[in-house]
Formats: sequence, structure tokens, C-alpha cells
Amino acid sequence: MLEVLAKRAGAVEPGFGPKDVRWAIVCDERGTFREVLELGDTDAKRNCGQAFPVCPVMDRSVKQSGGKSEFLIDTAANVVLLGVAPEDAKGRAKHDYFVQLLREAGQAMPELAGLVRLLESQAELERVRERFIALGARPTESVTFKLGNAFPIESDRWHDWWRGKLAELTADRRAQGAAAGHMVCFATGDRVVPLPTHPKIKGLARLGGQRSGDVLVGFDKPAFQSYGLDQSTNAAVSKEAATAYSTALNALICKSSYELAGALVVHWFHYRVKPEEDLFSWLQDPPEGEERHARQRARDLLDSIASGQRADLAGNRYYALTLSGARGRVMVRDWMEGEFKELAENIRRWFEDVSIISCDGRIARDPRFLDVIGATARDLNDVAPPFMAKMWRVAVRCEPIPLAALAHALARVKEAVIGNKPFNHARMGLMKAYHIRSSREDGGKMKPNLNEEHPAPAYHCGRMMAVLAKLQQAALGDVGAGIVQRYYAAASATPALVLGRLVRGGQFHLNKLEPGLAHWYEEKLASISARLGDGVPQTLSLEEQSLFALGYYQQWVDLRTKRSDGSN
Repeated sequence: MLEVLAKRAGAVEPGFGPKDVRWAIVCDERGTFREVLELGDTDAKRNCGQAFPVCPVMDRSVKQSGGKSEFLIDTAANVVLLGVAPEDAKGRAKHDYFVQLLREAGQAMPELAGLVRLLESQAELERVRERFIALGARPTESVTFKLGNAFPIESDRWHDWWRGKLAELTADRRAQGAAAGHMVCFATGDRVVPLPTHPKIKGLARLGGQRSGDVLVGFDKPAFQSYGLDQSTNAAVSKEAATAYSTALNALICKSSYELAGALVVHWFHYRVKPEEDLFSWLQDPPEGEERHARQRARDLLDSIASGQRADLAGNRYYALTLSGARGRVMVRDWMEGEFKELAENIRRWFEDVSIISCDGRIARDPRFLDVIGATARDLNDVAPPFMAKMWRVAVRCEPIPLAALAHALARVKEAVIGNKPFNHARMGLMKAYHIRSSREDGGKMKPNLNEEHPAPAYHCGRMMAVLAKLQQAALGDVGAGIVQRYYAAASATPALVLGRLVRGGQFHLNKLEPGLAHWYEEKLASISARLGDGVPQTLSLEEQSLFALGYYQQWVDLRTKRSDGSN
């Protein structure tokens, strides 16, 4: 994983890296304040700001020494003391250090002297802060400068000065690393001087991480260290590789990630693909169309790869990370990689497996991944991140669905049926997919719609329950709490104790119907009884209860859409 991330970043020089900046303090060429400008896509719901490819990056070990700040780009709190109380000595020390760096860099860029005068003037600082507050800026958002029509950060005249300054600041740490000797790098396999502390990964603050960032590799406590090795020498990575992987991962989190129930999913491809061919996005928002739903589009991609029309996709690979934060550390919940073709096949099978008939008798719309996950809980926020990560892997890698997912979905189905609530298609589709994937060789027996030839007695017990409920409704109309509300739970667990009694009660309902319709129901019940073979099962396991639920649902839809109802 580290190797792939480091290669994705390409050649990245330590001390330099891309950054996204949300705000710019606009001044004239002499440093007189004019305006505060919001950068990036100001209409976007999540504006990451404007991207600058080459920015100074302060070594983490220097910032940990206290009272230090970045150069040219930092938070509004450090740049203009936004949200910093007068008695906050640490906050003011960082601001003073930011101004000091600008003063020193004035050797290379004389125009920075005007910015120093601006930041040292309390009256001007107050004007800038008032403008930030009026625009709704937060103290933690990044800020840079614009002098006239140019951004100083885009000039290369500060690069050499910054290299020298960074070497001066990190001299002690480099000497310490050299004393530790050379070790094999975990990311490249080369013999390198290991970096003691790694750059931070940002963007996980809402997922258990810290606003200041979290480390992917860190050994800050003696309990984490072994063999007398100090800090990150326990997992040696060179400074160049650490800079590269952190740069790549921060960029991916900012531009190619999405939250899934307490975890962050990051994905990318070895070769860039068109947005409409990003298969991971299909799981989030399946493409729709009268004829080209997600399954068909995945099949089209597979056909084009097999025929050689899309040789670019045939040689492509995908990578996916599932992350969350944990008290200053990045928790890697899952890592997947594979061929694009394999991913397309797995995505097709996912949508194929969860497809099921809807209440109106047509195949339901391809469900979003979060709809399927949300179908296992009362609220999506109740889903545990490990369970979400497991289900994401199930969808991407075409793995069997865990029994826990079936148990959660079945509980919600019982609650809905007894409470006379609408069926959730994603929930029923998940239960169907469980049975298809638990025995792939018998997968053809579980279909999106009613299968009267299904071999499982539990499935036909559910069908019988649906027919008896329909019979009661035909004979008595709406009776409030019918046999479904009163007996579904017992019938799905111990059908032999309940269904026989319900069938005998059904004889009274048959006497209330017209002879033709009564005969149709008699034959329907007889055909289902014939499928039960040796008799109604005494008890049903968890998996059999889900088959009972699927049989009930598919028979209920079949009767509701009157495709086999004799009254039609």
C-alpha cells in the first residue's frame, strides 16, 4: 500500500508539496490590504479551495517543538490571529514565527516586506480579521496572500531559501537519524536513513481523527516499540517515501473520497478513467436509464474489454482504502487492489445479486450501497464502521455476505411485516443476495421474482402464509390485525405449529367466497402443500426464516400484481 501511494505521488521533494488554500489576503504590490478573497469553487457544498502544486511543507518534528508555523500558507489563526485570545501565548508565538519567516524570506523576495508590515500592524490586522469574520471564515481554514495579480506561493524564488531554512531547522533530527544507521525502507525496499516522525494525514477529523491530522505510521509510546528501536525506525520509511505517500493520500482524501457510515473510502485507478466509467461511483449512485442500468452498463464494459475495444481498461488496475481516525492515528480498515476487469465483473454481480422484484411487479431500481447498508439498521448512523468496511469489501470483491447482515435484515423485515409497513427493496435484495452467495452453485434457484420450483420448504411456508393472508382479505376485507400481524413471527420460526391451524381456519374463509374463486385458492394452497413434500418443518433456522420471508414477499407481490390471482 505504501509503495503504491508513493508511486502515485511521483517525484516529490521533501519540504515541498501540494496544498489546497481556501482564502487569500489580497494586497497591492506594497502590501496594503485590499480585500479577503475566497478561493476555489465558491458554489460547491464542500469547497476545498484552490490547489497550489508546490508549497512549503514544514517538517513535523519542527512543528512539534512548539511555537512554529508554516511558511506562506497557514491557518487564519496563525496568520491573522483569527479566533486567538489575547492571553493565548502559544497562538501568538505561532503568529510571530509566521511573520519571522516572511521577514527572513524577504532576502529572496523583497515584496514580502510589505506583508510583514501588514501583519505587524494591529490596526491592519483588525481590519483583516473583521473581513474574515464577515465572510464566515473559520480559524482553522488555510490562508495565503495575493500581491497585485500574483500569488507569491506560485513563484519559485523562495524555493532555494526554503531548502536552506528547512535544512537549518532539521539539522538535529537528520543527525539523529543518521546515528540510527541505514535500514530497509518499508515502501521502496531500499536501504535508507529512516524518518523518525511521519507527515500527518488530514481529513479524518469527523471520523475519529484529529483536526490537526493523524499519522499513518507512528510509534510515539514505548509500548509500541520493539527491539530497542526508537519511534518510526520500528517501521523504517525514508523521508522521500513518507513525503510521497502522505502527499498522495492527502490529495486523494480531499478529491476522491466519500464517507460511508463512520469510515472514509478512498479509491483510484492506475490509469485515469472517465467519470462515467468509475465503477466505485456506481455503488454510491447507480446509473439509471430505461435499458442501461448498472448491471447492463457493467456488462457492456466487460464485453468491450473482451472484444479488445477497450484495451486501456483491460490493463488498468484499481486501488481502494477504507480509513478512519483513532486518537491521532490513521486506522486502515481495509486495502484492496485488483484488475479493472475483475472489478467490473464484481460490480455487475453485486447489482445482479441484490436485484429483486418491487411491489409494483417490476424489477426494483438498482439500490445505492448505503441503501443496502441502511437496510440492516434502524438508522444509518447505528452501523458500526467495521461492519460497513466488511460490506464494502463484499461488494467490491464479490465475497459471501456475512450472517450478521442477514440477521439484522431479517429482524427489520419481521418488524415491517408485523407492523404492516412498506417493504424495503434493498433489504429484501440483500437477503436474496445472501442465499445466492452462500451457495453460488445453487444461485439460480433464488430469483428476483417468485420461483414456484424453489427446493426449500421454508420458502414455500412463506408463500403459504401470503396466500392465507390474501384469502382472509378476500373473504373478510380489512379486519385490522389479520393473521399476518398476529401469526407471522410464530409461523416463520415454528411453521408446523401455526400453518396447520391457519389452513384449517382458511376453510371458513373459502366458504365465504364465490365457488370459482374459492376453487382457485384451494388449488393454490394444494400446489404449495405439494411442494412441501414430507410436511411442514417443525422449526426454522435463521437462514430458513429468511427464505420464509423471501417466499412470503415474492408470493405477496405476485398476488398483489394479480399475475396468478384467480380473481383477476
